[in-house]
This record gives sequence, structure tokens and C-alpha cells, in this order.
Amino acid sequence: MSGEKSVLPEAELTNELLEEYKDRVGLELRVSNVFNQTVSYEAIRNYVNGIGDSNPLYRNREYAQKSCYGELVAPPNWFYSVYPTYVVEGLPGLHGWHSGNDWEFFKPVYVNDYIKPKSTLAGFDVVRTKFAGKSLWRYQRGEFYNQQGELVARSYSWSLRGERKTTRKTGKYSQLKLPHPWTEEELKKIEEETLDEKIQGSEVRFWEDTEIGEELPPVIKGPFGLTDMIAYCVGATPVQLAAHGTQLRNYRLHPAWAFRDPDTFALEPIYAVHYNKNAAESAGLPFPYSAGVQNQSWLINLITNWIGDEGWLKRNYAEYRKFVYFSDVVRFTGKVIKKYVDEQGEHCVDILSHGFNQREEDVIPGFSTVILPSQEKETWPVRKRLPAPEFRGTGK
Repeated sequence: MSGEKSVLPEAELTNELLEEYKDRVGLELRVSNVFNQTVSYEAIRNYVNGIGDSNPLYRNREYAQKSCYGELVAPPNWFYSVYPTYVVEGLPGLHGWHSGNDWEFFKPVYVNDYIKPKSTLAGFDVVRTKFAGKSLWRYQRGEFYNQQGELVARSYSWSLRGERKTTRKTGKYSQLKLPHPWTEEELKKIEEETLDEKIQGSEVRFWEDTEIGEELPPVIKGPFGLTDMIAYCVGATPVQLAAHGTQLRNYRLHPAWAFRDPDTFALEPIYAVHYNKNAAESAGLPFPYSAGVQNQSWLINLITNWIGDEGWLKRNYAEYRKFVYFSDVVRFTGKVIKKYVDEQGEHCVDILSHGFNQREEDVIPGFSTVILPSQEKETWPVRKRLPAPEFRGTGK
């Protein structure tokens, strides 16, 4: 790593700064980092391509029209392409590490829908961590409404804000050997397992056929590389990416958004920590790393593969415990830990999930609740949540 060298803007987390920050708690924030709002076919396609989700429900219009939805829909994790559930507000020069999300999903989102996001700063705590020293945990609530004003999803996110110079000084991750030295034999095995991914699809998974202890077929992501990161940016860019004079004008208005790359002399966004080694090192990390929302998108891919077209993802919770670096491979797994009928009479299954890398670290432990159709009671959770046929895919 680069020691005290930094290409990113820097600031100190002072008591004065914290006093000013208190006034923001409870405020509805201006969501300045919106990417998608109109749910076009291309917006859905680019997102699922960006996370490596091959489910035909989200990319094949003819297939989707024959499904219970009756038209092409966005996957539940697509909301990350609207905005990443957090707004980077205040505290310029302090780095942000998105650390987890708790999602609730209420209604499907169709092609041609229009989504309006809202964000509220719910609170913060001052803590001391081994990685960043004196830091701030910041909590935000996100809400997503469709063109009819219906709440279709809600998220609670938490992020760490800390001093970049402190993370470099602690050097917590400086001993990692990256890129990982994969052998051709290991890579071949990873690729075979990746291509063996199972998508439940139109084959109905009934609640009665699900057993406690049942394991979900794994989903493999990696080795994670530059094109994977670019593909995610194309599908869900959570920062304002532009070029040349257009971007220069943005940086003149917001100097803390950018840094000058010493190798190319180009101005780059702070988000470049996810693909630029100089930026990553300045934030105290040895190598470019994935975005936290990207990791949870992969996790939700595991769940939607398993539940099939007729299953509904009700809740998805995840903690971003470890960084996923270029050259890492993450193996997502899950296990059914509970099945029950809830107070609304819906047939629920709770799933405990993990994402283990090649260092045997659980980078993203998670928990999900899904609702499955019941063959005995003849209940269908997706159909219960569908709009009237005349509104599906019309944008009305």
C-alpha cells in the first residue's frame, strides 16, 4: 500500500463537524444520486447483465408475458439502480463505506413504471473502529414509490464514515496478497460451478415441498474483475458519471467529488475506489473492491433463483462484513431455517445466507423471508400483489 500517499481529498472528523451534522437528523434528503427512474426494458436488461443474473423473467419479454406477472418485471434488487439507498451528504473529505441494508418489498415493478425515491437521515452514532479509528455510523431510510404513489419497497441502510489518513495508518488490510494467485485448474472448476447455476423459473416451488434444513443451490460470482465492475456501473451507476467538460463542471461545483489520478492526470470520481488502485489505496484498501450494494444484489440473485416465478421476496437483510477485491470469488449459499404461516395467512420461509470468499471469510451474512405458494390452501403470493391487468406494463 502507499503509506501516507493520498490522491483523495481528506478531512478530520472533528467535534465541530459532528455538532453541525446533528441538525440533519430527521431531514428528508435531496436524492442527488438518482440513476434510473423510468423502468425501461434497457434499464432492467443493463442491471441484470451488470450483476450476472440470467433469469429469463427479467430479460425475456415473451417469457415474462406467459408468467404470472403477464409482462416484463424488474427484479427486487433493481431498486439499487434507482439510487443505492443512501445519499452522500455532508462530511466532505471523509470516506464512506456502505455496510448493510435491510429491505422490504411490497409490490412488483413493471417495465414502463416510474419510480420516485425518498431518503431520510434517520440518525448517527460516533464509534471507534480498528479500521478507521474515530468514525460515524450513519443511518438512512429509503422509500420507493411508483407513478400511482404506491410504496413498492423500503430500505434501511447503514454506512461508516471515517478519515482516510487513519485507515492508511492502521493498515488493517495491508497484509492481503492480491491479486489472488489462482491456478488454471482452480479457475476451470469455478467456471464449471458458475455455469451449473440453477434457476427455478416457471417450475413452481410450493411451501409444502420445502423442508427445514434444505440448502439453496449456490450462486458463484467471480473472479471479480474490472469488466464486472464496469458492467455494474452501466446497470446501476450510483454516482453521476459523465465525461470531459460536462463532468468538469460538476467537479467545479463539488470539488470533494473528484481526485486527479497521478497515472493518467484525469479527474476521477471518488467512486473510482471500486476500479482504480490509487484511489483504493488512498482509502486504506490494498486493491479495488466491489460496492456493498453490488454484493447484496448478488445475494438477492441467489434468493430469486430459488423461489421461482411464483415466489415473493418479502424481506432481505445483509451485513457487509468483508471487502470483495478484484480477483476474489464469492460463493453464495443459503439454508431454510424456518417455515410458518404468518398473521396474514401467507406461507413463509426464512433463509439464512452466506457469501464465502476463497479466504473462507463470510463477506455478507444475510437473512431473508420469502413467501411461497401453497398447494393445499391454493394461495399465490405474487398474484395477490399484482395490479389490474390493464395497468401492467403501461406506466399508468
